[in-house]
Amino acid sequence: MKRQHLVQTKQINTITHPLNASIRVPGSKSLTNRALLIAALANGTTKLTNALFSDDTCFFVKALQTLGFNVILDQRSISMTVTGLGGSIPVQQADLYIGNAGTAARFLSAFLTLGNGTFTLDGNSRMKERPIGDLVNALRQLGAKVDVINSQKSSVCPPIKITASGLSGGKTTITGNISSQFLSAILMIAPYANTPVEIEITTELNSKPYVDMTLSVMSEFGIEIEHDGYDSFLIHPSRFSSRSIYSIESDASAASYFFAAPAICGGTLRVEKISRKSKQGDIKFLDILSAMGCVVAEHKNYIEVTGSSELIGLDVNMQDYPDTAQTLAVVAPFASSPTRIRGIFSARFKETDRISATCSELRKIGVHVDEHDDGMTIYPSSELHDTLVQTYNDHRMAMAFSLIGLRIPGIIIDNPGCVSKTFPNYFDVLEILR
Repeated sequence: MKRQHLVQTKQINTITHPLNASIRVPGSKSLTNRALLIAALANGTTKLTNALFSDDTCFFVKALQTLGFNVILDQRSISMTVTGLGGSIPVQQADLYIGNAGTAARFLSAFLTLGNGTFTLDGNSRMKERPIGDLVNALRQLGAKVDVINSQKSSVCPPIKITASGLSGGKTTITGNISSQFLSAILMIAPYANTPVEIEITTELNSKPYVDMTLSVMSEFGIEIEHDGYDSFLIHPSRFSSRSIYSIESDASAASYFFAAPAICGGTLRVEKISRKSKQGDIKFLDILSAMGCVVAEHKNYIEVTGSSELIGLDVNMQDYPDTAQTLAVVAPFASSPTRIRGIFSARFKETDRISATCSELRKIGVHVDEHDDGMTIYPSSELHDTLVQTYNDHRMAMAFSLIGLRIPGIIIDNPGCVSKTFPNYFDVLEILR
């Protein structure tokens, strides 16, 4: 896999002409991780095509291999082949390291409860700060034995220890306002509990499209879930069926940066192999661009975005697609009126506190921005200037703020290699825009 870890900074060169380019983005991280877990749970071999090869997915694959699963990677064909074992975990002891891969941490924590043995799950320094207590509590209600290794911390974060002997099942409650991944993790492993699993959501659920995505992938592997909206779910004992080939959609979150580029630079950009019918909630970012004045057109094999001579600021709740909030935040200074981003409190618990980090770096460029508990207000800014943008080791900070550099000279991205988390060749693709 091509990496850029050794490059300490990356200067973004401006583009002085309207865009006219066509690009492709990698497969979806969210879909790749869900398909990896479900394929490992199924009985038989599944080949994932257009799979994402990145830090996050490779941490997940390495964890599955450490647990004894046969996972074959073929980067030339962009495929991963997983041999599932019908809910069994081959080894009885493993220490798993998942870096800062939040999806892997949540999904594996639930998956490990199905085994028979002792497992620990740990990550890097930021992962040790990312709360997982709601998931731990929900799993304990279903009969899992999960211990917090660092019990002196005020919140439950990795590392954790799981002493597994299968999952009993029954009723559990879980909050939905920190991460929808907690719910998705339990949904995917619940069919392998000894008795039916009933899940009640005790708060409003953030990022609902990601739960829809989970239910959709489960259905494609043969399991349907009974649910009352997003308030409660009932999962009966069942088994996933392997798929000879399962194709991963292109990543809508990654595509958002290129959808946004014409809004900043003008002109037209085409993103290939993606559809507005995508399972991914982040495809709704196109609706925001359209409301701001851009022209969005879908064709048979690509989506085309054309910039507007005057962007209009919006008041938008991004609770269901918070991963594109930073993308909107770097478009907003070029609008003719303020933009208020709401509903993204959960972004404070991502790779970094994305609300605080985004506001801080926008101010360094000369943007007037107000920080709120659940988001930010960004004002039109005509006197932007060069700066070194700190990325806080957050791939989305690097990718989003690089877009400002397409128009404003002297934008330098610190630690550009952090994009390897989900989009290792991002800056190579960005060059195509020239």
